[in-house]
Amino acid sequence: MWWKPRGNVMTGRLALCFEVVALCVYVIGGISTFGGVALIFFMNNRDLWGWGTARPLGYLFLCVGLCLSVLGVLFMRLIRNRSGQQ
Repeated sequence: MWWKPRGNVMTGRLALCFEVVALCVYVIGGISTFGGVALIFFMNNRDLWGWGTARPLGYLFLCVGLCLSVLGVLFMRLIRNRSGQQ
């Protein structure tokens, strides 16, 4: 075999740094999701500082937040599998 696995690639500080990044992405996604829901339901047709009405921005924050939450969970699972934690 021309390629030999070298054991756990991510150990120590590198794994910890990636875990912190994954957790931050997950938390930011959750905050964005609930912020989007709040914009949709509570600020329905109000203008937000000239950016547009709150409803389309709420849907944007909702969708981006869900994507970030899923990305954070997948990143956490990837790091857990690569770092050898049980």
